[in-house]
Amino acid sequence: MKVLARSLVLGILLVVPSLVLRGGEPIELASGTAPQHPQQPQVAVDASGGIHIVYGVGDQIFYCRSDNGGKSYSKPAALPQTISSMSLGMRRGPRIAAGNGLICIIANGSKFKGGHGDHVAYRSSDGGKTWQGPSVVNDSPASAAEGLHALAIGPKGELCCAWLDFRDGKQGVMSSTSSDGGLTWSKNLTVYRSPDGPVCPCCHPSVTYDEKGGLYVMWRNSLAGNRDMYVCKSSDGGKTFGEASKLGQGTWPLNTCPMDGGAVVAIAPDQLTTVWRRDKHIFLTLPREAKEQLLGGGEQPWVAATVEGSYVVWVKKRGEALYLLAPGKKQPVELAPHAGDPVIAAALAGRGPVVAVWEGRDNGRYSIQCQTIAP
Repeated sequence: MKVLARSLVLGILLVVPSLVLRGGEPIELASGTAPQHPQQPQVAVDASGGIHIVYGVGDQIFYCRSDNGGKSYSKPAALPQTISSMSLGMRRGPRIAAGNGLICIIANGSKFKGGHGDHVAYRSSDGGKTWQGPSVVNDSPASAAEGLHALAIGPKGELCCAWLDFRDGKQGVMSSTSSDGGLTWSKNLTVYRSPDGPVCPCCHPSVTYDEKGGLYVMWRNSLAGNRDMYVCKSSDGGKTFGEASKLGQGTWPLNTCPMDGGAVVAIAPDQLTTVWRRDKHIFLTLPREAKEQLLGGGEQPWVAATVEGSYVVWVKKRGEALYLLAPGKKQPVELAPHAGDPVIAAALAGRGPVVAVWEGRDNGRYSIQCQTIAP
């Protein structure tokens, strides 16, 4: 692996000597060539340290798991149900949450490709051997047609899905919760609507719980000509949300969507860690620190919060180098020379393994790669 020195002035990354991570080496779970190739992996870590990975191939959802900290994984298996014209690519694809003995996966059938435009949920209570569903999350037909959504699990096994929604003629952020592992979903709630029209239309939202059940949603807004990140909180399990707050000190005047939504996590009430892109750079905000941190040039960041600190992954560009910044480090590590849309996760309380997954891209060959970053 290569360590990369960072120039905050020029926003460039330079290669310097190697560094060894505490985790293992990358594991390839699947591979293929376009158009029927594996895409858009997501990962969840449950409280017992179980690792759960989901991705899509065509109209099929594939799931696999590890119960030994990522040393080995079960053979990826397709869910018995298929999704017509499943939304895949550009941060669209199935999402996964796991905990309290349950696994929930939510995916979307792209209305733009002939699908239904709805988010549908599948539930397993036996470790992924059998699945129940689908149950529809959005209660207005085809309102989730953009296919961009997020899924999180709380400390009591409660679930929240947040997504970009079209139902009122202008795109806003909606949410729904489930108390039975994804079998049924609550009446949809408006999290936010911009007074200027739609929110940023192609940047995925993020959602997370803290260890006490506080619920947080983050999205890229479109307000007064700027495409900045905003976050708001629900203190009553997703029944109501408070006022939206802008993240960071700077702003990004932009007339188009950058297709880059960032990520938010919390390991304690109101102690948020967020990572996101502004212009050509990646920024991080940490709990109890008002000032944003510039990490360097890149796009498509994701973050996992642990008791040791935050692990951040991002790519220089889709299909180019993948970087990891570990807690307490000033220099990121190169995990892969060619990658797309990385994700990194830890358990809700910030303990247990830290696991990264990404699309490997090498001369027309696509793969699902995963790596345990810390045990």
